[in-house]
Amino acid sequence: MTKKWMLPAAITVSLTVGVAGGMYVGPDIFLKWKTPKNDTSEEGHSLQIDSKTDLTKVKQAYDLIRQYYFKEVDEDVLMSGAIQGMVSTLNDPYSVYMNKDVSAQFNQALDSSFDGIGTEIGVENDKVIIVAPYKNSPAEKAGLKPKDEIISIDGKIVKGLNVQEISMKIRGKKGTKVTLEIKRSGVSKTQTFAIKRDKIPVETVMSEVKEESGKNIGYIEISSFSKDTSKDFEKQLKALEKKDIEGLIIDVRGNPGGLLSSVEEILNELITNDNPYLQTENRSGEQTEYYTKLKEKKPYNIVALIDRGSASASEILAAALQEAGGYALIGEKSYGKGTVQQAIPMNDGSDVKLTVSKWLTPKGNWIHQKGIEPTIEIKQPDLFWTQPINIDKSLKRDMTNEQVKHAQEILKGLGYEPGREDGYYDLRTEIAVRAFQKSEGLKATGNINLKTANALEDEIKDEMKDKDNDMQLRAAIRYLLK
Repeated sequence: MTKKWMLPAAITVSLTVGVAGGMYVGPDIFLKWKTPKNDTSEEGHSLQIDSKTDLTKVKQAYDLIRQYYFKEVDEDVLMSGAIQGMVSTLNDPYSVYMNKDVSAQFNQALDSSFDGIGTEIGVENDKVIIVAPYKNSPAEKAGLKPKDEIISIDGKIVKGLNVQEISMKIRGKKGTKVTLEIKRSGVSKTQTFAIKRDKIPVETVMSEVKEESGKNIGYIEISSFSKDTSKDFEKQLKALEKKDIEGLIIDVRGNPGGLLSSVEEILNELITNDNPYLQTENRSGEQTEYYTKLKEKKPYNIVALIDRGSASASEILAAALQEAGGYALIGEKSYGKGTVQQAIPMNDGSDVKLTVSKWLTPKGNWIHQKGIEPTIEIKQPDLFWTQPINIDKSLKRDMTNEQVKHAQEILKGLGYEPGREDGYYDLRTEIAVRAFQKSEGLKATGNINLKTANALEDEIKDEMKDKDNDMQLRAAIRYLLK
């Protein structure tokens, strides 16, 4: 059964993704539960407990521990443990119990700024991973990348912790440091990143006009979906349209998600109400369709840029543009997160967050753990996939290890041909290092010390920011110029 649905006034809908420096929870689609006073109707979503449910056994265990355990037990801790135990049996990384402190942090997730390292975390195949670092954040500058697995935080293994608990460990006061041990695909040894926390501003929309072949192409980058994102998007889109744009690029690469309401308001500017932009399906198989209010299509073509760091809310946007709007997606397959969570408040300020449904694309596809395939697949140049160089002593001739390999890949990406990329430091590699050192005004020893390693990483980051090296963006512009 499928039905169209308008949100009851009692419910605010939001979608949160990742942990922004230990800030968000997810990646989740999050439906925030609000029950009106004295409302016990089904529409009001008051919590109903089955009178036939026998909780006597739970109470008996609680009383036994409280009265007979050889140490005094904090009753609140005991109750929290009981709830956590029930939720953990669901074997769902997105269904969790949040105590009062974690719940307060969760509800502050969309402030205009926060203290952290600026990265989103999620769960994939029982591993806690980086979904995407925020652009220009301490996490990105340190070299964290999508799909990095978090092994430990400040020396403590994260296995067995849920994403909320991990987020609490990552967050911290500006100026303090957090140390993450990371396992990266294709790298045999774990890597350690000591990252200084900072104030992370939530400026989520950036735009400009790109003049190509005598035409104005609008470009809007959305880094995440916060409270003001849709307002900023609308304002900046109108400014672009006043400049007579003949096409629009929406860039959600590395966008881990945010508020569903922001996505809905943005889609109201772009997608007509002929087709749903989103569907949800509950455990009974009942589907609900969501529609925009827009009646007339834009007079120009639109493309969206996606990659494996595009998750949840950004996947809803991308799928709506592709399937409901008929617009092209360019880039790489997205992250793949397709379930809906609902946070239900307890009387003491804590929350139980449960997965309550799937979300489906306009055509009814479930992209969970699959991602969205782009209309046109374009991979970025190799320089975008270089690894940071972690050394405790200088790299020099005849050494063989992974750090030499990383340096060779960076050198090649910068145009200093090392001749090989297998991790053996030969004469050709040394010559390439000398050439780089001379161009940077460094002492041309041919060895890679910490100063040279940092210079290599800074230079490759600058190259990644160069729009001319962004093959996905160039492809989008060419597509719109057809």
